[in-house]
Amino acid sequence: MPYLVAADLPTLPAGERFRAALARGGILQIPGAHNGMAGIQARRAGFEALYLSGAAMTASMGLPDLGVITVDEVCFFIRQVARASGLPVLADGDTGYGEALNVMHMVRSFEDAGAGAVHIEDQLLPKKCGHLNDKKLADAHDMAAKVAAAAKARRHLFIIARTDAVASEGMDGAVARAKMYMAAGADAIFPEALTTREMFQEFARRMPGVKLLANMTEFGRTPFFTAEEFAAMGYAMVIWPVSSLRVANKAQAELYSAIRRDGGTHGMIERMQTRAELYDAIGLDAYEALDASIVHTVLPDGAQ
Repeated sequence: MPYLVAADLPTLPAGERFRAALARGGILQIPGAHNGMAGIQARRAGFEALYLSGAAMTASMGLPDLGVITVDEVCFFIRQVARASGLPVLADGDTGYGEALNVMHMVRSFEDAGAGAVHIEDQLLPKKCGHLNDKKLADAHDMAAKVAAAAKARRHLFIIARTDAVASEGMDGAVARAKMYMAAGADAIFPEALTTREMFQEFARRMPGVKLLANMTEFGRTPFFTAEEFAAMGYAMVIWPVSSLRVANKAQAELYSAIRRDGGTHGMIERMQTRAELYDAIGLDAYEALDASIVHTVLPDGAQ
């Protein structure tokens, strides 16, 4: 039965389900899912939570990740991934879409859309991907005010404060900011764009007892580490933010090249999801069975 109408449709708020997944022990592995189908496939692979990356959302719209999309556009993505997968979604909240009141609006909107967690970063607009150069940081007190606003507004949302300060303020500056954000009400910290194993270890050592999130993005500043390696370094969560989009985009580009070159898709059939596999993933049979089970409405006499 599809998650939209299943008997086991989640009843607990997404934030509570995210916390429960985090409390089960070990490192919580959170792959990126850039649309509903990716969410279904990630759930089928056994994941307990999903990540919705701002970079993946904007790229799928043909836009750069510069803080140009709106709260409502992000909510569209949250709704489809949460509905399709039935899993708690960690959503990228960029800089909070404004100041304190805007952050509160974002938190309530994300919760209503089905998000279980959000991270907010301490950059200034136009913000950049954390692994690019020349990022401009917000004042630490202004960022702490946003975190406090998010904590005040949330009903169940798990709040992660991201700091991009290591590149410009060093480890001391990043740790000082992280401690301020925790005091303001954050549930966890996301230190972005650390570049060595030693940096990850030092940050964790200097933030004892704090839940930490690691970002394992490809083609960035962070070397490749496995989930187990991040756990050994003291991290409670790890995301692979844009991986699903990158793989899908590469395959799609190869498809278009093949059609242009060969005049058809015959050379790509073995790489395609079959019709049967697609219908199974989206639960077509279950929807059709449900539709057939619904009693046809009969109007009372005189109501025609």
